Amino acid sequence: MKKLYFLLSLMSICGMGFAQQIPRFNPDTVLTVNIDSAITVSSTRLTIESFINEIINDTSFYEAFRNMKRYSFTAENRVFTYNKENAVEGKIYRKIYHNNEGPYKMQFLDKKDEGKVYKKNGKFSLYTVEMFDYIFMNAYNSDFVPSAPITGAKGESNESYKDKLKTLIFSPGRPIKGVPFIGSKTQIFTPNMRQYYNYSFYRGTYLDSIPVYRFKVSMKPELSNWTKDGLMIKELTTIFDMRNFQILGRYVDMKYDNLAFDFDVQMNIELGYFDDNQTLLPTKISYQGNWDIPFKREERASFLILHKGYK
Repeated sequence: MKKLYFLLSLMSICGMGFAQQIPRFNPDTVLTVNIDSAITVSSTRLTIESFINEIINDTSFYEAFRNMKRYSFTAENRVFTYNKENAVEGKIYRKIYHNNEGPYKMQFLDKKDEGKVYKKNGKFSLYTVEMFDYIFMNAYNSDFVPSAPITGAKGESNESYKDKLKTLIFSPGRPIKGVPFIGSKTQIFTPNMRQYYNYSFYRGTYLDSIPVYRFKVSMKPELSNWTKDGLMIKELTTIFDMRNFQILGRYVDMKYDNLAFDFDVQMNIELGYFDDNQTLLPTKISYQGNWDIPFKREERASFLILHKGYK
């Protein structure tokens, strides 16, 4: 249970023109995608399978996070925690400069905390926030992610569970082996699972200038409530650069409830071009989520992470 608790916390941490799913304050007000019109994909070159194969086989997100270690950049991180009425309970703000040239990787430019953020022992009051701090503060102070495979490693260490998280974020649609109750529920592109989802396509513009396709996989509305409750991934939306089919953004909406845990999470990750459009790097990570583990306090939080000024 402890390992599962750790993984779900990491899942919570890690949209793009989407409706707010959880009815409360949303820190993500940065609009990056404008949708022009729905399209029908009918060409032999571009099919539903083209989008699905690219999603399953894509490694650009993983490489983008690895490439961060080669750059200096500024990170602005906003974290909000909520009570049971979804009123803001605590606020954390960090503005950090990741200096790739100096002896100290992480330099705080601004740091503010408000409300219920810490316990009496000085630790964060929510485990979700503790995991946020662990992942991103370590990221800015080191090389973010090691040179490790995308798929999860064997064993019961926390590192293996972080590898499983990478599979979920960087390669959605693949199974996550070794996680009780949800391992196969992420595998939404199998022949059996496809019967539960609709596929839709839209043209749009990303960051005011990049023509994109938005490929949306969402549950069929006519499904019974029992069937819907059994599907963990409610929506998976991917933004493709129309010019080269490069994936630039990913949004996932996940919700599941059983005897072991209860979570409702939406997270969005976006990339941008740098070095004369030769390199992709993370520019925005947003999250809204609630999750509840037996014998633990229910946790409600949202994050907005912006990376700027890569050089």
